[in-house]
Amino acid sequence: MIDARRVVAVAFVAALGVAARADAASPVQFRTSDGVTIAATWYEAGDAAPAVVLVPMYTRTRDDWRAFAEKLNAAGLSALAIDLRGHGGSGGASAPTPAMALDVRAAIDFLAARPGVRGIAVAGASLGATAALMAAADAPAVRGVATLSLVSDYRGVRMDAAVKKYGGRPLFLVASTDDPLAARTLRGLVAEAPPAREQRLSLVAAHGTVILERDPDVAVALVDWLRRTLLS
Repeated sequence: MIDARRVVAVAFVAALGVAARADAASPVQFRTSDGVTIAATWYEAGDAAPAVVLVPMYTRTRDDWRAFAEKLNAAGLSALAIDLRGHGGSGGASAPTPAMALDVRAAIDFLAARPGVRGIAVAGASLGATAALMAAADAPAVRGVATLSLVSDYRGVRMDAAVKKYGGRPLFLVASTDDPLAARTLRGLVAEAPPAREQRLSLVAAHGTVILERDPDVAVALVDWLRRTLLS
């Protein structure tokens, strides 16, 4: 026999959990060094939690990272998902440009200025992965970078110099075997064999953040890598 009071109690607890997750997501804004206003969503896991900047693909917005940001919160990590310039709620022009690294750097600086944030990593997808690496290369406070579908040259925005400058800090590379340019870039970077580089090749046909949706194992591996990188 079903206990109606228990059903109501479980439903109430579940509703509280949904409300807590909703309350944890707060819209924020900050400005880049060249004067562009960047829109973002702050997903706070709690006081003194490490935080991850989440950078979307070209033509996409921070909403692509929502489900993954909630997974990070559940794992004890805060997240800051941004809109690149010219996308979503951010100002500026939308054409691919190296200046998008300034958007990510502004997000890193925003986190560094928050009381209690005790470690920063960056995760980016496609062009957002290139921007993530470029920004992190000039930000020693960043402990690690994760890239989804990074390519060596995205419409003239190259990542070579950033990879060299980033050096031996932790780097997690994800690509689909069905994505030739991204898979080739991943293999080339791993072949250089710095000990702090890890890889994950997915057999699922997908690009960028879509990999996280279609291959749950990759999402689990990425959360695990970010936890190890930020909490070790």
